[in-house]
Amino acid sequence: MKTDFKLQSTDGTEKTLESYKGKYLVLYFYPKDNTSVCTIEANGFADLYDEFKNLDAEIVGISKDTIGSHIKFKEKQNLPFELLSDPEREVHENYEVLKPAKMYGKDVIKTIRSTFVFDKDSNLIKEFRKVDGKTHPKEVLEYLKSL
Repeated sequence: MKTDFKLQSTDGTEKTLESYKGKYLVLYFYPKDNTSVCTIEANGFADLYDEFKNLDAEIVGISKDTIGSHIKFKEKQNLPFELLSDPEREVHENYEVLKPAKMYGKDVIKTIRSTFVFDKDSNLIKEFRKVDGKTHPKEVLEYLKSL
């Protein structure tokens, strides 16, 4: 699995894995802005943001939505962390978070809700796959507290 990336951020810059060196990085993949479980998950991370910051961790959300969609979602939900746009799904593929599925009888490629935690040297130390968006932010926080 190739973990490095270079994507547009809601802060107007391009971000890479190296951009977060010196902090723990919680990189979470979610299917779509402004959908019910994705909003619950984003707000879950937002509600715990200060606790993550106290552990020297940064949270970053990533989906295939456009940067414009991300900016609106971030503002609407008042999210304190950045969102990265991967419309070509290249980073999704590198992290192996896409899977074929059927939706309304059509073949689609779905994003599997997943989170990757990196240490302060940008080494991948934990993968959470097929997570429950409602409880997952707390689970990630507990993992970081255990380090």
